[in-house]
Amino acid sequence: MNCSSAPGAAAGDSPAQALRRLLESPGVHQGPVCHDALSAKLVQRAGFPFCVMGGFSVSAARLGMPDAGLISYAEMLDQGHQIIQAVSIPVIGDADTGYGNQVNVKRTVRGFIRAGFAGIILEDQVSPKACGHTRGRKVVPREEAVMRIKAAIDARKESGSDIVIVARTDSRQAISLEEALWRTKAFADVGADVIFIDAIASIEEMKAFCQTSPSVPKFV
Repeated sequence: MNCSSAPGAAAGDSPAQALRRLLESPGVHQGPVCHDALSAKLVQRAGFPFCVMGGFSVSAARLGMPDAGLISYAEMLDQGHQIIQAVSIPVIGDADTGYGNQVNVKRTVRGFIRAGFAGIILEDQVSPKACGHTRGRKVVPREEAVMRIKAAIDARKESGSDIVIVARTDSRQAISLEEALWRTKAFADVGADVIFIDAIASIEEMKAFCQTSPSVPKFV
């Protein structure tokens, strides 16, 4: 994650507060993907400041199935709960498309908050979604994509939480880099804390992404 004051959690910080402190510190911060409590413990023991519960890795480890929208909200939440209980570093959870419409997105965000996630990733693929590096992915229209992020922000406000919302677009592969840049800027404009273009294809594309909403941290 490319983040924009000192890093590290203060005593009494919530997981989200600890992650926000990291986001406020300069530099590039690495957080490996984990799939269960043991792998999360290994990430923490190796000295990384946060980890990410990846949908692909959880689907593979828990179901022995590909990342194709087969794993459910309840299964991801249960796996996340086990991971969060095992470590003291912040954990960012992968919530895929939010598991439905805007009402489902709000329910998903509330569930991730209650589980103790520091952050949540929401993407703009159609359902059922596919792994971010597969061909033939499709994304929802712009308006629906932005409404998903708005719904997540509303759920956070209603819950009195400060969970970090990571807004992801898969439109780089599905449509174009220009579309991905437009969407991530729109996500930042409505209040996403971190923006994420999946499947960035070159250093030049990453540079273009970093020029979009320059004050907002980027995830890659």
